[in-house]
Amino acid sequence: MMGPDEIESEESLVELALRVLNTADPFEKSRLGDSVATRWLNGVITHPYHPDHHLVIPDRPARLSNVKLVAPGLMPKLGKAGSLQSRIAIVHSLAHTESWAIDLSWDIIARFGKQEAMPREFFTDFVKVAQDEGRHFTLLAARLEDLGSYYGALPAHDGLWDSATATSKELLSRLAVEHCVHEARGLDVLPTTISRFRNGGDNTTADLLERVVYPEEITHCAAGVKWFKYLCQRSRKPVSDQEEQEICAVESGTTTEDDEVISKFHAIVRTYFRGPLKPPFNEEARKSAGFGPEWYEPLAIKIPIHSG
Repeated sequence: MMGPDEIESEESLVELALRVLNTADPFEKSRLGDSVATRWLNGVITHPYHPDHHLVIPDRPARLSNVKLVAPGLMPKLGKAGSLQSRIAIVHSLAHTESWAIDLSWDIIARFGKQEAMPREFFTDFVKVAQDEGRHFTLLAARLEDLGSYYGALPAHDGLWDSATATSKELLSRLAVEHCVHEARGLDVLPTTISRFRNGGDNTTADLLERVVYPEEITHCAAGVKWFKYLCQRSRKPVSDQEEQEICAVESGTTTEDDEVISKFHAIVRTYFRGPLKPPFNEEARKSAGFGPEWYEPLAIKIPIHSG
């Protein structure tokens, strides 16, 4: 397999995304992805895809077998970062999630970019996401080694890719479930995880999560929200007096279009995501990513309040 320095300029971004997906080693996957991303962002790679090329997208990206996989329900408890063992388990789990996030980012480019005739900005946004995810994986894997362990030392689950498989036929569903549900869930739990590492005396890991991973994950969720809205708006059929109706609605602070987008989001999540969403929600981070409580609160568990 060709390395990061052997990328040919006439290769399209989608062709190179496939090469990343077909790279089994997560460290090499990250290095190759970073090289592809840099070349795209610098204008060295010029074509998002070649219209006349028929490419086969793998159902499942290439992965090494060095990580023991178990069902999500059989995963050992991670603990609360109070011990070295717990801190290693949490960082390992985060690194595994990021390894899949690399594949998810390149898959959305390869699987849907040409199929949905997406604009160039779509490719650029998810190239940036892919590059970030690769950096997150590399940094977390290095932190594991600092803690005396390594990626592959503990079991993990592939639930994230199960959702990707379920949403492999429709970009709108992929954006909703992976980027507006799973990514947003990460925003909800990361502040608590950061606090636990600080309380456990591991400021190095806390700083990595707080200064690098957390702010970039907000932008990843924002990309999902942005392109979900774009697709909903692009699919709308013009109606008579539409412009006048929308101008009046914007002035009043709400739009029928917003309601339609949110209703579509709710329908998709209920179809493809198992169970309700779990509060508490990180409202500030979610707002920064471009969506408010009306998106997610109707999908949440209603926790009964017990008196006494």
